[in-house]
Amino acid sequence: MKTSTAKPRRELIDVRFADERAKTRIGWLDSKHSFSFGRHWDPRNTHHGLLLVNNDDVVTPGFGFETHPHQDMEIVTWVLRGSLVHQDSTGHSGVIYPGLAQRMSAGTGILHSEKNDSWRLEGDRHSDPVHFVQMWVVPDTDGITPGYEQLEIDDELLRGGLVTVASGRKQHDGASAIRIKNRHAALHVARLQPGESVELPQAPYLHFFVARGDVTLEQAGGLSQGDAVRLTATGGQRITAVTAAEVLVWEMHATIVG
Repeated sequence: MKTSTAKPRRELIDVRFADERAKTRIGWLDSKHSFSFGRHWDPRNTHHGLLLVNNDDVVTPGFGFETHPHQDMEIVTWVLRGSLVHQDSTGHSGVIYPGLAQRMSAGTGILHSEKNDSWRLEGDRHSDPVHFVQMWVVPDTDGITPGYEQLEIDDELLRGGLVTVASGRKQHDGASAIRIKNRHAALHVARLQPGESVELPQAPYLHFFVARGDVTLEQAGGLSQGDAVRLTATGGQRITAVTAAEVLVWEMHATIVG
């Protein structure tokens, strides 16, 4: 995919409420899609900045996504509740849980599966669903060697503020939990207690997602779990938690074109 770093010409704050998202509901999966995904195709809603996918998924125990392929995509998975087992064709496997940052670079091609069956690795069967957000951004170079990275960052999140979870930006070299293969993109996460606030970064493109709780965002008003805001040519607004909340913020300095 072609990308451009040309600056957008006008400021835009586009609020997308949770109920407006396309939905995929089958026996074991409740998935809500912020952008076009699978059979839910809308040519007016294909991406924002470099972000192509922001899927909000709940998977019942014992089920999940069987082995399937990806290519030339940076995939970041953020678990909100429960645990998710990752296995891929590069030999990586493990359990992803809240506070663990995880990135998979599909590159020239990778096969992986994601299931809610951590008892296969850890022991006793559980009955808890797993709730996670999976986000895809395009890499700035196609055809790289597939890769995987994860790091636990619960302590950093407890200290407050926006924590840089995944980044390819030079400014975050050594400061982000994990690296992604796009020098124009970064993902920040904040866990906020009622009354606490953080400020959005300045960037040509921002995607702000309320993963849980209720917040207010300057110039957008009250937002609840599943709501999102797409910001263009702006930033610096304050987010304030009304209830205990968790927010995900993509900072992007380029966009997909064509």
